[in-house]
Amino acid sequence: MNQYGYPESDWKLYRQKIADWQENYMEKLCKEYIELLSSDKLPSDRFWELYKRINADKQDTGVVTKNSRSNMIKNILELLSENAITLDDLSDFSEELLEKVKCLYNNYYNNPEI
Repeated sequence: MNQYGYPESDWKLYRQKIADWQENYMEKLCKEYIELLSSDKLPSDRFWELYKRINADKQDTGVVTKNSRSNMIKNILELLSENAITLDDLSDFSEELLEKVKCLYNNYYNNPEI
């Protein structure tokens, strides 16, 4: 157990998974952008809506993140809140990490279903 309350193996696993999680999230975003661009709205409306979406989405943890041991739990919480990952994506992690994530998520995001 490290100073952050989870085993070192969780940090190693996180580093292995984060790139795939982000790629999957960005693939989802790209599909949403295609749908937006394919709509019947005016070209100018589609352009500006896409512009706003990209500016907002580029700040998501699913797109860019600062990976460090101290940010890992925060990043996981943000990925969950962005629907970039689900609890199933965390099934290989330790029980300590899962319990910590569930507790924090319930407290900060007020979602007792997780």
